[in-house]
Amino acid sequence: MSDEVLVERRGAVQVITINRPQARNALDAAVARAVADAVDELDATDELRAGVLTGAAGFFSAGMDLKAFLRGETPAIEGRGLCGITRTPPRKPLIAAVEGGALAGGFELVLACDLVVAGRGARFGVPEVKRSLVAAGGAALLLPQRVPRALALELLLTGDPMDAERAAAAGLVNRVVDDGTALDAAVALADVIAANGPLAVAATKQVVLSAPSWGTEEAWDRQDEIVRPVFGSEDAREGSTAFAEKRPPVWRGR
Repeated sequence: MSDEVLVERRGAVQVITINRPQARNALDAAVARAVADAVDELDATDELRAGVLTGAAGFFSAGMDLKAFLRGETPAIEGRGLCGITRTPPRKPLIAAVEGGALAGGFELVLACDLVVAGRGARFGVPEVKRSLVAAGGAALLLPQRVPRALALELLLTGDPMDAERAAAAGLVNRVVDDGTALDAAVALADVIAANGPLAVAATKQVVLSAPSWGTEEAWDRQDEIVRPVFGSEDAREGSTAFAEKRPPVWRGR
């Protein structure tokens, strides 16, 4: 991995840290490729059950590196979106641990994550309209799916940020914690998820993300296609057996 993106394992949790503090963790092509490689590793590694995405030095990300943009670089990956996750998020759960600002493309990375843990001083915003740009990296599409449309439009059309408490009240942030503790709190949340059956977790995420595009008539059949293999898996039998035997389950992912 590039030094601009640090990747570590904390048990069954992968931690991905955007590491460009001198540029407020702005996103350039090298960061994009490294984040994409990291989430590919997350999905491909059986021992990893969940991921956490964060930024170094108390700041999540200021979004696209405009200097790199003027050099012809882009933090988008063809067919996969910003940093390889806004159009094609990982199969396994990904949690954003936000300190400081998550702005523009940085906010769009947050929206590509499944859960959000934020320090009390965190700010979330899409200021693109202030530069006569459009938040086309995911915010205009994804934000109205995460918060009420009126709030999404306020953020997108004014370009002004909101704080962590308002984001939590709107349902965007799962947990607000003391500044400086978002990463540890996000890893703790990821540990809870990682202790569950990996097949069931992945299938649940797939249903939740796919359901909005399903018609009413097909939704139950489409869900059944995804969850039927889980109910017939070794892990499902292990979960029931472990419950009956009053012991922790041992998941094998099959």
